[in-house]
Amino acid sequence: MLKCLRLVFVSSLCLQVWASAMAQDGVASKSSHLITPASPAAMRDLFRYDGEMLPIVSAHRGGSAKGYPENCIATFDHTLHSTFSMLEIDPRLTKDGEVVVHHDTTLERTTNGSGKLADKTLAELKQLRLKDSDGNVTDEVMPTLDEVIEWARGKTILVLDQKDVPLELRIRKIREHQAESYVMLIVGSLKDALACYRANPELMMEVMVPDHERIAALDASGIPWANVIAFVGHVPPTDKSLYQAIHDRGACCMIGTSRNLDKEFFSRLATSPSALETDYRELLQ
Repeated sequence: MLKCLRLVFVSSLCLQVWASAMAQDGVASKSSHLITPASPAAMRDLFRYDGEMLPIVSAHRGGSAKGYPENCIATFDHTLHSTFSMLEIDPRLTKDGEVVVHHDTTLERTTNGSGKLADKTLAELKQLRLKDSDGNVTDEVMPTLDEVIEWARGKTILVLDQKDVPLELRIRKIREHQAESYVMLIVGSLKDALACYRANPELMMEVMVPDHERIAALDASGIPWANVIAFVGHVPPTDKSLYQAIHDRGACCMIGTSRNLDKEFFSRLATSPSALETDYRELLQ
C-alpha cells in the first residue's frame, strides 16, 4: 500500500522504527535531515505528484520518544537528527490570547501541571515542565507557536493542526513570519479550505479526501490541486482508484498509521524486529 503513496503520517513508534532502518542503511547521521523549499512555489512543487517515490514522514506531534516530550522543540531536533520528516504540531490558545503548541485541552498527561490549558496565561504555562512519552518530567518547556515557526525556518516543514485556534489566526501567524514556504495548514472542511485559499493563495493545505465525492467537490471549488495534500484517511481506502484519481490531478496522498500500521508494528516488533526494519529499507528504495 505505501509504495503507491508519497507521504505517510506516522506516530512516534513508526518513526523510531523508520529511523532505525535508515540508520542501518547509513542514511541517518549526526546532522539534521533538512527539508528547505526556498519559496511557496517550491514547496508546492515538492509535493507535486510526478510518478516518482517521495517517502517523507509527517511526525505526529513532532515525534515524541523516551526523554523527548511531544510538541517540543528538543523533540523536533531529535526527529530531524533521525530522519527526513515534516512535523505535525498542535496550536492552542492560552487565557491571555497567546498561541502555544500542545495537544491536549488539559495539562496532566503531558506536563507537571493540572487543569485546563485555556485557563492558564502564557507566563503560567512557561513555569511548567513537559513529560516525555513514558510520563517522566523533563526540563523542557511548552513552546509558543511563534518560537516553533522561527525554529523551523531553514530546517523542515510544519503542519499546523487546528485544535481551538481559529483558521484566521493560524493564517495570520504564517503571514507574520513570512513562512508560506515551510508551514502548511490542516483544514477541517472544504469551506475552510476555500477560505484559506482566498485569504492566502500561497498556502498549502492538508485536506481530507476520503472518496471521489470530495474529489469532485474540490474540482468544483476552484482550489488548485497544487495547494493540496490529500489525506485519504487513518484506514486505507478500499477503493484503490481514489489514489489514482488524486495522482492524476498532480497531488500527493497521505495516509495515517495510528489505526492500522501501528498495530502491525506492535505485533511484528515483538516477534520479528529485523523483518520490520527490512520492510522499511525496501520502502525507502
